[in-house]
Amino acid sequence: MARQMNPLDASWLFVDSARTPMQVGVLAIFSLPDDAGSDFIKNLFAHLRKPSGFAAPFNLKLRGSRLLPGAHRLIPAWIEETRIDLDYHLRHSALPQPGGERELGVLISRLHSYPLDFSKPLWECHIIEGLENDRFALYMKMHHSLVDGVGGMRMLSRLLSADPNVVDLPPPWASGSGEKSHASKSAGANWQQLIEQARRQAQFVPSLAKAIGETWKESLQHRHPELGSPFRAPLSLLNGKIGAQRRFATQHYDLARIRALAKRAKGTVNDVFLCLCAGALRRYLEELGVLPDEPLTAGLPVSVRANDDVGSGNAISFIIANLHTHIADPLERLAAIRKSTQLAKQRFQNLPREAINSYTSLFMAPFMLQLLSGLGGITRPMFNLTISNVPGPDSIRYFNGAKMEQMYPVSLLAHGQALNITVFSYAGQFNVGYTGCRDTLPHVQRLSVYTGEALEELETLLGAAGS
Repeated sequence: MARQMNPLDASWLFVDSARTPMQVGVLAIFSLPDDAGSDFIKNLFAHLRKPSGFAAPFNLKLRGSRLLPGAHRLIPAWIEETRIDLDYHLRHSALPQPGGERELGVLISRLHSYPLDFSKPLWECHIIEGLENDRFALYMKMHHSLVDGVGGMRMLSRLLSADPNVVDLPPPWASGSGEKSHASKSAGANWQQLIEQARRQAQFVPSLAKAIGETWKESLQHRHPELGSPFRAPLSLLNGKIGAQRRFATQHYDLARIRALAKRAKGTVNDVFLCLCAGALRRYLEELGVLPDEPLTAGLPVSVRANDDVGSGNAISFIIANLHTHIADPLERLAAIRKSTQLAKQRFQNLPREAINSYTSLFMAPFMLQLLSGLGGITRPMFNLTISNVPGPDSIRYFNGAKMEQMYPVSLLAHGQALNITVFSYAGQFNVGYTGCRDTLPHVQRLSVYTGEALEELETLLGAAGS
């Protein structure tokens, strides 16, 4: 049986193209156990190949072909694939010496640039050995129509254990997200569900209309310049057409440093993170001589997934934050960002929870239409870049006995969106992944360096240096 996708999941398929593959990934770095033999990776790979069954969403593929006209493209649906070639999806790689961060970054940039095969389930997993200091890496990518950040993090957590002695955990494709198969319901049941959802959503039309109306009125009239508004973002280096190849860079900090700054500034961890990104972007664009006079804005994904929702599909909405990159003083910029995010959150939190999905669809429709029409990267962007914060495990985790040292997000790009900055928190770490367009952004690694220097500058100004 096939199951139609919800509009948000389907939208990531509609805007997928050769130059804008809509896939998201994770890079996890592990250290070998102290008693690991020379055959540890070989045995690990053999263990991952053992399961004969596949769970959702790893056993799902698109019904028909997205390249064919008609309902298969206009109304995409998942079907269960019963014959999955694990040798295709699970791959084994090795880094050239010296196996440092640079070599790993080059490989991940290349792997994330390759599109997924739409005739197969939309995921790949790569085990990468040869990382210096007795380490190896796991890189997994999946199409965004199947997973969002929080759903992906939950699936990754099923691969890991808090006990280093647990060495027989099934791979993620054997356990999946823990939900029942996406394709288990009949088409009739799906239509009944859609009709019932439409009936429930109808009662929220007045509040939705008011919220959307206020958002666009502010955007047109520019009544609150401190607030991030849709399509008020300036055209910048980040917002042209992009190529298919990616650059990837990382940075990590102690989460305690970020929390200490947030406490001193009477803000949130996310406010500090946005300020650091804004400082790095301001310096990066200024050095290239292309810093806009108007402030950059960022689209911030907000998870709306219930605690008991074990699904992996998209359960996100968006708010827009003004990064105030036109402000040179870091403390003044931080205060302005905090005000911007507070206003954006207030509007979002005033919505009934049951209406958020409809709000997201209506709010993001112009962005998706911009991409579908080919105007993405030509006209003024809805926002300049995406910045996201995804919480991960708060204590050390192990992968069949190997300690996970860090994990980083590897995200997607679209025309008009040449940069994505996403952070994963993990066991007291704050791990940032920078995904950029290779053709558009030179030296993405500089953004990583500048973020670190912006952190040190903010610590000095707030009297937190060395604390």
